Amino acid sequence: MSHGHTDVLVVGAGIVGAACAHELARAGLSVHVVDARLGGATQAGMGHLVVMDDNTAELALSSASLEIWREWGPRMNATETGCAYTGCGTMWIAANEEEMAEAERKQARLRACGVAATLLNARQLADAEPALRTGLAGALQVPGDGLVYAPSAARWLLAQAPPTLSFEAVEVRQIDTHGAVLTDGSRRDASAVVLAAGMPATRLCADLPLHPKKGHLAITDRYPFAIRHQLVELGYMASTQQREGAAVAFNVQPRPTGQLLIGSSRQVGEEDPAVEPAVLSRMLKLAIDYLPALSGHNILRTWTGVRAATPDGLPLVGRHPTRESLWLAVGHEGLGVTTAPATAKLLTALMTGAPLPLDAAPLAATRHFDKATT
Repeated sequence: MSHGHTDVLVVGAGIVGAACAHELARAGLSVHVVDARLGGATQAGMGHLVVMDDNTAELALSSASLEIWREWGPRMNATETGCAYTGCGTMWIAANEEEMAEAERKQARLRACGVAATLLNARQLADAEPALRTGLAGALQVPGDGLVYAPSAARWLLAQAPPTLSFEAVEVRQIDTHGAVLTDGSRRDASAVVLAAGMPATRLCADLPLHPKKGHLAITDRYPFAIRHQLVELGYMASTQQREGAAVAFNVQPRPTGQLLIGSSRQVGEEDPAVEPAVLSRMLKLAIDYLPALSGHNILRTWTGVRAATPDGLPLVGRHPTRESLWLAVGHEGLGVTTAPATAKLLTALMTGAPLPLDAAPLAATRHFDKATT
């Protein structure tokens, strides 16, 4: 059995797939989205919208995305309050003078890309976030960052796209040159396929250079005690680069409900969804070290998610090197929510021949496939 032919079949309706489908439909293409509704990284993540600056490509992709999020966010809230977009900003916390020096370097990198960032000394930080422990050296405040509830945002992107976009909750068994075969044996034919399915994408395209990074999260009950910004330790980036074992970092987010969302952890190569008490305990102890009042809070729920990561930490965006009709939007690791908008605009430009919004070369899949064959 075959259904109608479309210009593009998007496999995956998480935030990246939904954003790609939204932009492709806005470009005038007929788009059909298929998703197994198994609940991937979009369902499990924090929804932090943050400019990251590990390298110039990441900085360009994330800063371009934040500009779009600031345009999308108010529109989302106006029609779907569950998106819960807020422009709370990020406070990068410096525990000591060494980290304060890193805050200064980070400020310079962000400002060079046109991103506003302000250094705060210890007293200014205490005034801005009085719940933090005493003795911290200061912080870098990035006011343009924000938060969003990503599952609702993904649904909004699909719902607000032109009527040339359609959605189907089905599971794909195989991608071929004419589209995809579903698990029930029926076909969905398309001129091109966009694979945006996170780690499950490796089942449909075995040569993808992706590996899993498991993360834990916890959310508290509602309390009058509050923080104003997303709080992240400046040592966070070191935790994202750890290659072995479980890395934890202080990362706490204020939710509009009055709850606090607590992260974060990373376990390279781990996909077991079970919550691990030892990792969770380390993460919570670190959060309490920075926010002592957390020790009196009740945790309502804990869960895990799996990020799809590439060897160099940058996503794969563009045409598959050896499969002409297959396009990739995978490997965003913990930045899928942040970078979905610019990923979608870049992929759409590549597929339609429109002017590129940013340099595509650092994100091209060929960088890893070429290495694999040499």
